[in-house]
Amino acid sequence: MKIAVFGTGVVGQIISEKLENLDHEVTIGTRNVEEALSRSGKDNFGRPGFGEWHSNHPKVKVATYAVAAAGGDLIVNATNGTGTMPALEQAGSKNLAGKVMIDISNPLDFSKGFPPSLFICNTDSLGEQIQRAYPELKVVKSLNTMNAYIMVNPAVLPEDHTVFMNGNDAGAKDEVRELLKSFGWREKNIIDMGDITTARGTEQLLPIWVRLYGSLKNPMFNFKIVMGAIPG
Repeated sequence: MKIAVFGTGVVGQIISEKLENLDHEVTIGTRNVEEALSRSGKDNFGRPGFGEWHSNHPKVKVATYAVAAAGGDLIVNATNGTGTMPALEQAGSKNLAGKVMIDISNPLDFSKGFPPSLFICNTDSLGEQIQRAYPELKVVKSLNTMNAYIMVNPAVLPEDHTVFMNGNDAGAKDEVRELLKSFGWREKNIIDMGDITTARGTEQLLPIWVRLYGSLKNPMFNFKIVMGAIPG
């Protein structure tokens, strides 16, 4: 499958690596190709700059958001929350129409430092804003409640744990479910929460996640939903 990954940061890189290993044709979308490829040195996560990373993954193409979106059968939005709507605007509604988008972004506001707050919450979500702005795009919120390494390899944790999906289009969610399963997610651990408005819930898990990270000093954890019978 031809897949466009929006975002050159750590999440975009890790998702692209996994998709490349699964033999998908991957194009990373960015605002400025030359600027992205010129980045060197370590990033905030200790990973090589994007230019060096790309030299180690030459099969992955790099293009503008518009070119990447136009050529993709499926789109993964791995931009940060504040960059999401500008990236989609640059991609163009014509290039997004009819496509399935896995939206990993979160509306995190780091303007006052760490831990971040949410710049959208309670009565709206970033997932909903994307869907409203691009009604012909089939948005499925997923993978946004965990570390990127866990997203693409759930077996890295020793027990079962949960990934959520939120979206309006059943066919799009079926397509995303199959991709999640190719990443190693077990069917029983994929929870379809309902339409895109339920993305309010998963995005609002992020304040809990970042505080757990601060307490545990380790990002390699995830949420697990455990169900039982109602008493009586």
